[in-house]
Amino acid sequence: MARLPYLDEDDLAEEDKDIVKRPINLNRIIAHSPEAAHKFSGVGGYIRFGSSLDPRLREMAILQVGYLTKSPYEYSHHLKIGRDFGVAESDVTAIETETAGGDSGLPELDRAVLRGAREMTEGMKLSDDTYAVWAEHLSEAHIVDLTMVIAFYNGVVRLLGALEIDVEPEYAPELEKHPLPE
Repeated sequence: MARLPYLDEDDLAEEDKDIVKRPINLNRIIAHSPEAAHKFSGVGGYIRFGSSLDPRLREMAILQVGYLTKSPYEYSHHLKIGRDFGVAESDVTAIETETAGGDSGLPELDRAVLRGAREMTEGMKLSDDTYAVWAEHLSEAHIVDLTMVIAFYNGVVRLLGALEIDVEPEYAPELEKHPLPE
């Protein structure tokens, strides 16, 4: 159960109602700090709608962060969102395989994106080998954007966990299909 009450439009000043325009639990909690919520949404909006980074790769990186950190909220949301951006069931299985140290058979860049997300999540940096693959396949702008995606979602999972934000019922079936590791 969340540590703060979930807010709705009626709880907010007129100029802040847009925070819960998409009434997911994350937005309903961060609405307690409207200015922070607007800034948070700005970065999140850029990541999803402003960057020209391949959206499938972006979602793969986010899913890797959610899976590795065992964040039910993040993982369930991006399993659903990821499908809209080209993440296939085989990609989700590949994340599980790669996390366990196996070879998923994904292309080199995909594997390096997942490896980079694991490196940044577990060790707070990126190895030279992983960076070399990114640099071979991505523009400098895309390297920055991908790094920002991984860093931002590492922050998001910590926010979700610290405030104990609940998974909404419509996302819960995603976790039944793809449970997080113990």
